[in-house]
Amino acid sequence: MTQQEESHPTTHGGASFATTMWSVVLAARDGDAGGEQALDRLCRTYWRPIYAYLRRDGYSPSDAEDLTQGFLASLIARNSMSAVGPERGRFRSFLLASLRHFVSDQRDHANALKRGGGQKIISLEGETPEAFYARQASTDETPERLFDRHWAETVLERAQARLKEECDRAGKADLYRDLGPAAERTRSHGEIGAAHGMSENAVRLAAFRLRQRYQELVRAEIRETVSNDAQLEEEIRYLLQAFSR
Repeated sequence: MTQQEESHPTTHGGASFATTMWSVVLAARDGDAGGEQALDRLCRTYWRPIYAYLRRDGYSPSDAEDLTQGFLASLIARNSMSAVGPERGRFRSFLLASLRHFVSDQRDHANALKRGGGQKIISLEGETPEAFYARQASTDETPERLFDRHWAETVLERAQARLKEECDRAGKADLYRDLGPAAERTRSHGEIGAAHGMSENAVRLAAFRLRQRYQELVRAEIRETVSNDAQLEEEIRYLLQAFSR
């Protein structure tokens, strides 16, 4: 087993998954050691679909950012964890339902939106949330569809980041640059082979293996958000549709 696999242990071929977003949520809910830190990491990963949903739902940039931070802070504080469990369904669906409930509660109470003592929860490597949102193509997508699309994009980006990390550790960073999922594909396999001292067939094999590993990592990312194999296959189909809309 590789170091990457050890950091994401999973039970294959059965109904029990050893490490999923649900296990993180339940650990946070029950106060287990490390559960709150894991949930914090989870929230930092998936803030973009939340912010995009709120902006498309009509909130101003400042209100959307405050609501996003307040919602994530409420999760990290375990304020909404008392009655959750894997039987509720996919983690994506749970997060969106929890967001709607949080927003409704804020409207009802008409109180301050920001939580967490002013601590900045969301970031995008120096890019502001609104700068991220402004880069999105203007469409007629509903808030729900926009949430799902950005959720799917986040899954793919995380899988790409893990694949790049694996290639970097194996000393194949240049090969990833030329053959990885984000490669521009401006050169033929023969030209890439010449640049790397490889035959064209070797390049084709390397490209196949990278695609295969990428698909495995996408499945691994989605697996962390569901409770069993049946949900895994359904979620894969759903997110592929969301990404292609």
